[in-house]
Amino acid sequence: MRDRETTFLADLMSPEDMAVEAVVSRYQRVAPAVTRFARSLSNNPELRVRLGSEPASSDDEVVCDPRIFQAAYHRNAPVTPDEVALASALHEVVHLVSTRLDDPRSIPEDWPIEGQPDPEAKTDLLTALERTGKPVAEVLFFTLEDARQERQGLSVYPGARSVLQDLYLSSFSQAIERSGALSQFVLGCFLLTGGYVEREALERRFDARAAVALADGTTQCEMAADENDPWNVARLALELEAIARANGLITEVPKDASRGTKDAAEKADAEQAAKGVDQVRMVSPIVADSDSYQETRRAAEARSGASDRKGTSEIADEESTEQLLRISQAPNIYLPNGQGGKLLVSPIPHSFSRLGSEGIAALSEAAKRWEVDQRRVSGELFPLFAANQRRGLRSGFDQGDVSPHSALFIGAGLYQRLYERRAARTRRTYAVSLLVDASASMLSPGRVRGRETTWAMPSALLGAWTMARLCDELQIDFEVALFNRGFAARPDDTEQSYRHSRANSIAGLKRTQGTAADRLTSTVNHYLVKPFDRRWRDFEPALAGLFFTAAQPRKASAYARREPDKSPPVSMFEKAANVDEFNIVHAAERMGRLGAQVRVMMVLADGMTRGSIENLEGAVRSVEGTGTTVIGIGIGDHTVDEAYRRHEVVDEPQELAAAMIKGTKQALRKSLSGQGMDTWWLRTSDSKTQERSVA
Repeated sequence: MRDRETTFLADLMSPEDMAVEAVVSRYQRVAPAVTRFARSLSNNPELRVRLGSEPASSDDEVVCDPRIFQAAYHRNAPVTPDEVALASALHEVVHLVSTRLDDPRSIPEDWPIEGQPDPEAKTDLLTALERTGKPVAEVLFFTLEDARQERQGLSVYPGARSVLQDLYLSSFSQAIERSGALSQFVLGCFLLTGGYVEREALERRFDARAAVALADGTTQCEMAADENDPWNVARLALELEAIARANGLITEVPKDASRGTKDAAEKADAEQAAKGVDQVRMVSPIVADSDSYQETRRAAEARSGASDRKGTSEIADEESTEQLLRISQAPNIYLPNGQGGKLLVSPIPHSFSRLGSEGIAALSEAAKRWEVDQRRVSGELFPLFAANQRRGLRSGFDQGDVSPHSALFIGAGLYQRLYERRAARTRRTYAVSLLVDASASMLSPGRVRGRETTWAMPSALLGAWTMARLCDELQIDFEVALFNRGFAARPDDTEQSYRHSRANSIAGLKRTQGTAADRLTSTVNHYLVKPFDRRWRDFEPALAGLFFTAAQPRKASAYARREPDKSPPVSMFEKAANVDEFNIVHAAERMGRLGAQVRVMMVLADGMTRGSIENLEGAVRSVEGTGTTVIGIGIGDHTVDEAYRRHEVVDEPQELAAAMIKGTKQALRKSLSGQGMDTWWLRTSDSKTQERSVA
């Protein structure tokens, strides 16, 4: 008996842990080991193992349905979630690789088939079993085949077998209580063949008739465990069916009963036989029953046919599974209060670059209209940063300029001191992050004091463009990111591929996940427009294309309708329900990894988070506690006052761009002043005046 204090799976897992995306995420961690195991088991070094809801399309592929794994987590067993992930994946691979029942043969002469079987005729195993007219034997065959595949296939993984044993025994008592004698007998055959329970332990719990029948059939179960030929397993199943019948476990129908009466009795017995074992074992479709096996094989053959064309449901299933994989691989973001959630992080679709030339022209026109100067935007900061970079020269013995004291060094024999070298960098390092709300409300007509705010996104992106140039001139690490909520676009998406992926993913997930479909398709998204570690010039066209989409939405939409296979996915800006705090925490983590000493983050939105104001305020306070300056800018929305210690509200487009540049410049100037830089870049006579202007 186990210790009463043993922790059970139900105690370890919350409802969020049992969600399908969490299950897929755990599988992804063990996927390499599962693939190696499958290749070894099948002796096929090219075999691929992947997740999906449709069958494999070739012999070089094994497809595991994530819903099978999800079912395992509902057992109250003394195992960990990671153990269940590995054991259930190995279990499924064993059955998918090992189950081959289509080999045609002549029906053995000793099989109980009406009439004499034609020795020349060949048929597949399941058809031969069906001709015996013994549905209980068919149930027993799949039960024995399931157990013996697990016992043989997982013999090199005793740990995985022990996890399966714990999972099975966790449902054992309940299965016995709900089962009759026939059901208990079949369950006992499964556990004996798999080597999970000793016969004596089963006999103490079973109905007397089931216990006697199990004692009579122990030899057949032991033989099945060592068999390698499914036809021989089927023969043993027929023998066990005869044992069950001899012990009165199967309904005896009068010889003069009608065919309908016999069929009804046989069907009821078959359902009763499968009832107990199906409550205990982890049901894999390919070894569940004859219909399930045939359906799996037919679907695989259809997909691998010459046409290789997929139906609508198959495409939807593939898209929905791909969406599950994306969510499972997305990082978990944790707020200061411990609340967590998924954040899909992705580059902005490359197709926005196709509108780059139009965007650059539109940016130039908007800069003039809103009086945002684009010439030498670094202004007075440039000489300060340039001087800061030149600091730190001292004599040493590394490569560099020839020292003015080289003659003395040569005379003294100190040849290694001939060169000046630059000391370890003494100037501070900087990082600037701009987060822009990219929800539909930033593009749709809103009103602030009676005026439309369709300029919100264009002005924000103009400010981002100007800030990018500021940071590029000063050689400061910077990034630009958009955040929204909705179906996440992929880096290579166009308007056409985005719409198709969204429609198919929603359709597939509604069919397989029900009410969870909306949560799985409407995700919290974080798009990197210009990452820290990439050159600005590589991302100018994408940001310019985004500006054109925001500034000229009708023209961008017309282009999308005219050439959807080339247009950027303008439909990705669809909802307004952002969760700002997750994006702020993730951006702060990225800046923290840079090791920059001066970090400035600016968040721009036209409304408040749909998470909670308390969580947003806590996230901002936590980020600022690490030394990062966080500036919140609201577009006609004063709720930023509640969450951001440093904040500003703007009502005009020219105010927005100016506020962004002004806030960044002030933060950078204060960092220079705070380091004592006034002692070297300010004249003594002007020191007090400059201190007042910087403060």
